[in-house]
Amino acid sequence: METAFPILVVDDDVVSRSLVERYLKKSGFDVSCASNGKEALHLLSNQFYPIVVTDWMMPEMDGPELCHMIRDQKTEGYVYILIVTARGSKSDIVSGLEAGADDYLTKPIHSAELLARINTGIRILNLEQSLKSANEEIRLLSITDPLTGCFNRAYLNERFPQEFTRAQRYRHALSVLIADIDHFKKINDSYGHQVGDLVLKRVSRCLMEQVREKIDWVVRYGGEEFLFVLPETDCNGMRILSERLRQSVSQLSIQHENHTLHVTASFGGACKPVCPPGNGGGFQNISIDHLINKADAQLYRSKRGGRNRVSVEEISLEKV
Repeated sequence: METAFPILVVDDDVVSRSLVERYLKKSGFDVSCASNGKEALHLLSNQFYPIVVTDWMMPEMDGPELCHMIRDQKTEGYVYILIVTARGSKSDIVSGLEAGADDYLTKPIHSAELLARINTGIRILNLEQSLKSANEEIRLLSITDPLTGCFNRAYLNERFPQEFTRAQRYRHALSVLIADIDHFKKINDSYGHQVGDLVLKRVSRCLMEQVREKIDWVVRYGGEEFLFVLPETDCNGMRILSERLRQSVSQLSIQHENHTLHVTASFGGACKPVCPPGNGGGFQNISIDHLINKADAQLYRSKRGGRNRVSVEEISLEKV
């Protein structure tokens, strides 16, 4: 039997509540109890209970009102609600279901029927979790470059405005860094596109391993270009990271048949620094395109300077 879901039992009658609690605990469930709807909502605000078994008639807040309140709240997942009632008429049952209950149980409660209905809820919740996982996988595929595992341009267009707006609002530093694999066309021409793909995979993995997990993020910006968005990172921090990335790429040894390939990359970055208090709008005139264009200009500076090097720029108020 699946027992992964904690259950909240709500009933003002101590005997009935204890009976349901005993049935469920005997079957291995993790059970919490509340004596009325208000107490149940308080517990739900501190812990997510995917299954709620509630009595209909209770003081302060009855079962149908509790159902309404749960449905109006934003929860981390679906809450399966089983309402228990001594009312057996069709109109009462319909009223409970319309209030938001998923199923009902009439008194007196029989343990086998209670467990059967709980297991029905568990099957529905497992299905919901499977659908959420499938949807998340589909979303991840839609924002990920299939070759390198980096984020793609669609994700950049979706997330960067949010990141940029946050940095502007709170006057935080934000850096953009662009990396370009040096002489990549020569690799494709000399060894073929399969080897070129292998180089892209190895370099992208090397780059992603160096950034802060769940803070910095990397986008495959072009064929052999990668764009880094570095929140809370000033120009000095970006320069240090860039140099570490450059060295890591230059130390790669990529094996192909009887050949060992060594590659390098050039880096260009631009930083919107911390905006000090008291200077009005500060950097409000900086745009996303402005920041990326500055990073791109620094990348070409690195390439003109001989490649396998780092060039970064801090945007000042005077330049905006």
